[in-house]
Amino acid sequence: MANYVYRTVMQDIKQNILNNKYDGMRIPDERSLAEHYGVSRSSMKRALELLAQQGIVFKKRGSGTFINPLYLKNQAMFRYDGSNLGITDSFKVPGKKQQIKLLDFHVVKATREIAEDLFLNENDFVYEFKRLRLLDEQPFLIETGYLPIKIMPELKPETLQGSLFNYLEDEQNKTVTKAFLNITVEPSNKTDQEQLHLKPTEPVGVMDGIFFLDDGTPFEVSNMRVHYHYMNFNTFVNLGK
Repeated sequence: MANYVYRTVMQDIKQNILNNKYDGMRIPDERSLAEHYGVSRSSMKRALELLAQQGIVFKKRGSGTFINPLYLKNQAMFRYDGSNLGITDSFKVPGKKQQIKLLDFHVVKATREIAEDLFLNENDFVYEFKRLRLLDEQPFLIETGYLPIKIMPELKPETLQGSLFNYLEDEQNKTVTKAFLNITVEPSNKTDQEQLHLKPTEPVGVMDGIFFLDDGTPFEVSNMRVHYHYMNFNTFVNLGK
């Protein structure tokens, strides 16, 4: 799959920040950076926007773009490296290999609730899939998802063995940029205990979410059951545009 140039630029800027290559905590202007990396202004703008969305840099009107000092103090809070809201990017851990095992995949008629969440008719069909995610062979998340067939009419099982959101971005030029999540904790059930290697007395984190494309179209309804060791939730709130 294609690796968009802004991703490479974004990663290089992050590394330069960690290596203290920018004087006065200030990032060079967009035009200078575009010339330095030999990329278009639009690619450079996208890279800086993503860094700002992640809270790594912030723009000060009339003064330029600056490094968030909290990023230098606690990089673990800002470890997200992706350009969308997929689990593959969200749960990246340095030095650990992430794997995805497809447990189930078929087409079903949308229930009333799923149809409402995805803005479908109740008789429309959706993909239903179940995946187990692992870090260095350790299962950490069971994911059950529903996708409208009309968005990805030729979805194949092998696609679900990798990052679905990155595939969507690379192959269809669509990005998942918004999500509504409900996060709770509850006692683990037998399936959780078997697949996530939990004891009957250990809890499981539960995340129910609806994910949206950048044009506002609902893309996926998902239920994620997470090993409690990995339920470390941080957020960056930006009330600006």
